Amino acid sequence: MTTLNPYLFFNGNCEEVFNFYKSVFGIDFKYIGRYKDVPQKDKHIFHEEDEKIMHVSLPISNETTLMGSDNTEFFKQPVSVNNFSLYINTDNKDEANRLFNELSIGGQIKVPMTETFWGSYYGILTDKFNISWKISFDINNE
Repeated sequence: MTTLNPYLFFNGNCEEVFNFYKSVFGIDFKYIGRYKDVPQKDKHIFHEEDEKIMHVSLPISNETTLMGSDNTEFFKQPVSVNNFSLYINTDNKDEANRLFNELSIGGQIKVPMTETFWGSYYGILTDKFNISWKISFDINNE
């Protein structure tokens, strides 16, 4: 089966962001690597020697892994987080509420959790790291 996993780029605060997500989802990192740990034979790919995150993966379900890294001069690309939302469909209403409440701490609620005309219990928030989230539970599955 093919999977699609979000990969997020940050400007130096990737570790802080992923430690927050780790606490929300209650799952440990599958992998966390720093630029300083890149083997010598691969230094032609990444030249950084610091503590910034080269790659982190956080499995949030059997099918989905949230991944990220700190943006580097190597890529020479600005980090932009305003053109997408991470969408989570939960197994139950309580889990939808828990994730929504924890992810919104220090962030901004755009649409509070509510029952919708299309049969979902649904809400939208932007977390304290400016990542947009949509949380949903299919009411028809209750």
